[in-house]
Amino acid sequence: MNKILIVEDEKPISDLIRMSLTDAGYSCVCAGDGEAAADLLEKESYDLVLLDIMLPKVDGYELLAYIKTLGTPVMFLTAKGDVKDKVKGLKMGAEDYITKPFEIMELLARVETVLRRYNKAQQYLSAYDITVDTLSRIVKKGETVVKLTAKEYDLLLLFLQNKNIALFRDRIYETVWGDTYMRDSRTVDLHIQRMRKKLGLEDKLVTVYKIGYRLEVRE
Repeated sequence: MNKILIVEDEKPISDLIRMSLTDAGYSCVCAGDGEAAADLLEKESYDLVLLDIMLPKVDGYELLAYIKTLGTPVMFLTAKGDVKDKVKGLKMGAEDYITKPFEIMELLARVETVLRRYNKAQQYLSAYDITVDTLSRIVKKGETVVKLTAKEYDLLLLFLQNKNIALFRDRIYETVWGDTYMRDSRTVDLHIQRMRKKLGLEDKLVTVYKIGYRLEVRE
């Protein structure tokens, strides 16, 4: 399980990130200021640091300089959205730079991308009796291998990475198909229906009225 340090002084935002990443299968630790984060980094190792810039005691830029000596990837997650701030952060060595407000789904996708770049992405994802080996792309229900199409596989990964989060149809389509969603398209619904049936998720991958779908997991 990948371990992520969230350095954010606004507790509601920190709690939202922590809950979303935990639901996606990550282990999260939070720090409310730069000094507390530095103390944690001295004691433990992390696979990724999500770092605000405007922090009490030690700001994000100063902390980034220290974290880079540890070889730990850093993503800035900040309200400072000016181009010069982004350029500065990326030139200093941040792997990514996300501005607030942000969508949780985008954050999760970018976290996965950075971890994959560092060969730290999660190999196994699971819910109920379904397990996915992301390296071999093998999906099992119990001990039985389930054959999914490429799009069904990508859909399953998207839901496993966003457990208990309502995903809009247009966002699902744009993420999995990489194209702009057509409002009259039934593509998403048809693929999800087939995937539900193959994996026995009829009562777990639920339809959210006027929004899309949510994989309900209570473990």
